[in-house]
Amino acid sequence: MTVVSPKVVVVVPTYNERDNLPVLAGLLADLPVPNLHLLVVDDNSPDGTGAVADKLAAESPDAVGVLHRTAKDGLGRAYLAGMTRALDEGADVVVQMDADLSHPASAIPAMVDTLLTRDAAVVLGSRYVAGGSTATDWPWHRKALSAWANLYVNAILRLHVKDATAGFKAWRAGTLRAIDLPSIRSNGYSFQVEMNFRTVRQGLTILEVPIRFEERVQGTSKMSLGVQLESALTPWKLRFGGISN
Repeated sequence: MTVVSPKVVVVVPTYNERDNLPVLAGLLADLPVPNLHLLVVDDNSPDGTGAVADKLAAESPDAVGVLHRTAKDGLGRAYLAGMTRALDEGADVVVQMDADLSHPASAIPAMVDTLLTRDAAVVLGSRYVAGGSTATDWPWHRKALSAWANLYVNAILRLHVKDATAGFKAWRAGTLRAIDLPSIRSNGYSFQVEMNFRTVRQGLTILEVPIRFEERVQGTSKMSLGVQLESALTPWKLRFGGISN
């Protein structure tokens, strides 16, 4: 009897990631994960990232897909669009990761294996569990801000995870359906926190595996002041019911 491997879809939002995307696609193609697919969600990048994604899809139509969006309206909206497409196309596991090469593709096999072999609803690629680390070229104040953000979120929401703001995750399809993706309101990086909060509130288990988080090599960060403000306010809104599903 033929055993069909779970369909794993890696959802990667892009905005001006023309140089990084082909590198990431190559790293994913080399992973020892059967039935792995890449879904690029491009927000009409002016640098031609969308055309690069289309070229990758034309070269590997069974492994790469592209979702073109007409406007840049935030990381959370892009992930929701990509996750919804992945579920509609039969994904069993959905991996979310950045296009800037800060998340190590080499950690995906361990994340997927942990998800499928243990009682986990989602597995985080974590900077703050034993064996994890942040980029050595991060300045001290950025490391301090990241550590403080995790303490802040956990103090308010009691998520009991080490890396509450992590953006590198492997989800069971059933978990994404259980937390009701269409009703998620937060955007930007606070989207990560709301996803974790909803998972915990459903009584589901979050596990973490260590990763080394690297600084982007090409391109610029998308962390604006507005994103930072939303990230600060969202935990309080979640705690006191200002955001609900």
